[in-house]
Amino acid sequence: MANIKSAIKRVDVNNKKRAQNQAAKSDMRSQIKQVEKLVEANDVENAKTALRKTTQTIDKAVQKGLIHKNNGNRQKARLTKKVNGLGA
Repeated sequence: MANIKSAIKRVDVNNKKRAQNQAAKSDMRSQIKQVEKLVEANDVENAKTALRKTTQTIDKAVQKGLIHKNNGNRQKARLTKKVNGLGA
């Protein structure tokens, strides 16, 4: 364990940030699963609304550095493809 005051503070700050990042990432994953569930149920309107919200969440995660830019783009592309497949 750290003995220096600044090191103790860094540990606390890092733990707090890690908890926030994990919560944001978990929320993003939950939203992705929600969209996939709506696609499975063939619920076009709700899937499109959920996709818009999920896209914003993914973009925010990329912006914060929680996931890589390419990972975010891949997730959005896959979800969009699934949702657009419903309308056809």
